[in-house]
Amino acid sequence: MASIQTLLDKPLIAEHWPKIKPFIQLMRLDKPVGIYLLLWPTLWALWVAAQGVPDFSVLVIFTLGVIFMRSAGCVINDYADRKVDGHVERTLNRPLITGAVTSKQALILFFSLLVVSFLLVLFTNTLTIQLSFAGAALAAIYPFMKRHTHLPQVFLGAAFSWAIPMAFAAQADELPKYIWLIYIANLSWTVAYDTMYAMVDRDDDLKIGVKSTAILFADADKVMIAILQAIAIFCLFLLGSELSLNYFYYLGLFVAIGLMVHQQWLIRARDRAGCFAGFITSHWVGVAVWIGLVLAYL
Repeated sequence: MASIQTLLDKPLIAEHWPKIKPFIQLMRLDKPVGIYLLLWPTLWALWVAAQGVPDFSVLVIFTLGVIFMRSAGCVINDYADRKVDGHVERTLNRPLITGAVTSKQALILFFSLLVVSFLLVLFTNTLTIQLSFAGAALAAIYPFMKRHTHLPQVFLGAAFSWAIPMAFAAQADELPKYIWLIYIANLSWTVAYDTMYAMVDRDDDLKIGVKSTAILFADADKVMIAILQAIAIFCLFLLGSELSLNYFYYLGLFVAIGLMVHQQWLIRARDRAGCFAGFITSHWVGVAVWIGLVLAYL
């Protein structure tokens, strides 16, 4: 931390940091948990596709791609919510609300991030490039869904999970049927943890008319989250069976189950702090599954 502060204190950086900081916040680079939640399932796909350590170039492309696309998603999300975020306690200080970033600047940043991400994809193969167009469309559509459906978390899950077939295709240049087990697992898991996130804002969202699975599920929210988590684990167990993975993989899944049980404990009272903690700790589930895969393929 001291070294980072020393860097920020350097005259050139210190002079421009106040102008740069709002864009860092807009892209949520100061809150990397979203990057982790997108990165771990991408690594699942890469390790399965390579049956071990993936090609270094593909690993770098998709790690950078995760960062850029997650950033793009945050930017377009804040742009879509610029008229409602000022009414939600958690989002009152976002850059588009405070005026630190203009709507025009946000759109320019969003499209710039998409262009950079697409340039990265051009270093892969034809199948991956074709898949990237659907991924970009999902990323752009998701933020606007909360105006029209109580299932925006499903669209987020579809967008987040699209990195899975893309990464697999980039490594293996094919899409076997079992890749959709990973896709469904991650989609279900994403809806589960993003419902916890939506539970934080539920009272504010009800007042302003924004829709979410947290509102749709109402008093059944914790049960529905548990069902979605169970679907995710079941799909991952089927994956292990399909690929004849060893006990290290299943050990990772049992750790993931333990983490999910802990999340249920965190959200038991449905209070803001507990639900937010449940969301924040979700990425450790992804870590557990990835480590299980790494050890299984050693």
